[in-house]
Amino acid sequence: MQAATPLSPDVVPSKSLSRADIKTLFLAALGGALEFYDFVVFLFVAAQLGHLFFPAGTAPWLAKLQVYGIFAAGYLARPLGGIVMAHFGDRSGRKKMFTLSVFLMALPTLAIGLLPVYAQIGIAAPILLLLLRITQGVAIGGEVPGAWVFVAEHAPPGRVGFACGSLTSGLTIGILIGSLVAAWLHHELTPEQMLDWGWRVPFIIGGVFGFIAVWLRRWLRETPVFAAMRERKELSREMPLRNVLRGHLGGVAISMLTTWMLTAAILVLILMLPNLVQKPFHIAQEDVSLGNSLAAFCLAIGCIFYGWLVDRIGVAWALMIGSLGLLLGTYGLYGDLAAGGSHFLGWYPAVGFLVGAVGVIPSLMVAAFPPAIRYSGLSFAYNVAYAIFGASTAALIDLLAERAGQTAPAHYVAITAVVSMLVALYVMVRQKVLVN
Repeated sequence: MQAATPLSPDVVPSKSLSRADIKTLFLAALGGALEFYDFVVFLFVAAQLGHLFFPAGTAPWLAKLQVYGIFAAGYLARPLGGIVMAHFGDRSGRKKMFTLSVFLMALPTLAIGLLPVYAQIGIAAPILLLLLRITQGVAIGGEVPGAWVFVAEHAPPGRVGFACGSLTSGLTIGILIGSLVAAWLHHELTPEQMLDWGWRVPFIIGGVFGFIAVWLRRWLRETPVFAAMRERKELSREMPLRNVLRGHLGGVAISMLTTWMLTAAILVLILMLPNLVQKPFHIAQEDVSLGNSLAAFCLAIGCIFYGWLVDRIGVAWALMIGSLGLLLGTYGLYGDLAAGGSHFLGWYPAVGFLVGAVGVIPSLMVAAFPPAIRYSGLSFAYNVAYAIFGASTAALIDLLAERAGQTAPAHYVAITAVVSMLVALYVMVRQKVLVN
């Protein structure tokens, strides 16, 4: 199977997914959902972590900033895991790294759930929390790019967009699971119980199911693309990343720019929005929790839809339509909030669906690099961009909301959507150049 490049002028004719393709996609998406859950659940119990892992009497704003710093460390560690795992993924095989990444996520997640707090071991508590968070970052840095490459190289021609969109949907299901678990815990437990032991539950659940995902991935097989390259002795003889930086900077650039939109859409509109709107816009806690769960569910559906759209109209037009929809939807949501939020439970799920435009991005990135260096190219661009934008977004959005007004996060998301529209326009122009 050879993925269409983003500069290809034609949409590849579709072929049906076989039973083996569906099994591969399901197992990859299931493992990815559990791993993404493990990575983001940290944010859902940030308040408890800030209280428990720093000295008593620490100002709430400082404890919050410190927790965000530890959360950001996971993003900063992503390039390390991504580059190392991608190197061996391009040289030794996709499947080995795909299994290793989920193991490296399950272990520290379970350990966080069992970790002593500051009152028990002092300064060692936040240090251990930081080290475990860094390990999570290393794992997710290899998992997400590896998953996209894995399913894309298993998919038949004309189904790469759907495969990548479905896998991305599976990843976002992890956010939904985290949101539901957090909402259930906050509903069933008192604040004192959450501080005492409730905050541990999401991590222990994630760690246990992560090890189940490790076992399930035993049934996956190597991608046909990599197997064919190995048989023909076409594997990269040089360091794959060196080849990427020497001859594929264009692919790196468009991948990083669209990843910026991905980080903004997911972090701001799905993960952070509940904290951004509850007090400033006086939205009830119950409505915020319900809206967030509905938005996460609609995000999963949106990823599949936009992946399907890639196979129908091409990646450039799908990216253009998706980015424009995200821009308009974000302003629509914040406009409703500014007017009192009377339609919040209608707008938020709709925006969640529009955030599904991120399901286009992996198809663009997979096609931006040739198979021999695909894992390394995609992983480097995606993880470096995520480290830059993901690590800074939480603190930046919090600051913008306080200093520049409560609608500032909408402007930030809109800027990234415009950048992605420019990328789509660039790809369209290059297509015309190739045709002529």
